[in-house]
Amino acid sequence: MDVFLWVIVPYLCLATFVVGHFWRYRYDKFGWTTRSSQLYEDRMLRIGSPLFHFGMLGVVGGHVIGLLIPRGWTEAVGMDDHLYHYVAVIGGLLAGIAATVGLVILIYRRRTVGPVFSATTAMDKVMYLFLGAAIVLGMWNTIAGSIFTLGGEYNYREGVSVWYRSFLAFNPDPELMADAPIGFQLHALVAFGLFALWPFTRLVHVFSAPVGYLTRPYIVYRSRDDDQLGSHKPRRGWDRVG
Repeated sequence: MDVFLWVIVPYLCLATFVVGHFWRYRYDKFGWTTRSSQLYEDRMLRIGSPLFHFGMLGVVGGHVIGLLIPRGWTEAVGMDDHLYHYVAVIGGLLAGIAATVGLVILIYRRRTVGPVFSATTAMDKVMYLFLGAAIVLGMWNTIAGSIFTLGGEYNYREGVSVWYRSFLAFNPDPELMADAPIGFQLHALVAFGLFALWPFTRLVHVFSAPVGYLTRPYIVYRSRDDDQLGSHKPRRGWDRVG
């Protein structure tokens, strides 16, 4: 069971994440969009969207530091366990609260505004469920994990983080996750489920950026008003080409 949960399932979700994005981009380019609903309602969107997106940036940054940066690296720059966990609790809670409040506003807007609700797909609803569960479990683990660490009971940087890095190195040790508290296990499983759903939802817009705008040619606007054409009036007839 440990091998199934912490080796087979994560790699199946990772494969679905990669292959699913390739399939979506190859066969559904016109569907590769946020399905924006700003046209229908923008008052709640102006509040909920920045809260959610900036909160998620903090959440992602915290995961990068907590999972990818080994404990020895932070100790090498003078950050001991107490300082690290205080920063993790404060920063994690602020980011988590912002993301949660923003998500609640967006879900409330999507449920109560008729046209927005009509544009909501079944896959969107499943995605919101997984996303909300992952954020809430992550906030709980930030508090509980830090308290337990300071009390000497569990240090996720010696368990979950090591397993995650071994997973990315294609040499996972399932025992590391099997020994983790149930909250960390649920958070990991929900997160992998979200990654498996990702390619088939509006979350694909995370990998979209208007890079082409940096190199595209200028748009030239021409006026048909004689007063805006220059210092002299154009001649009648066809303009010479070349």
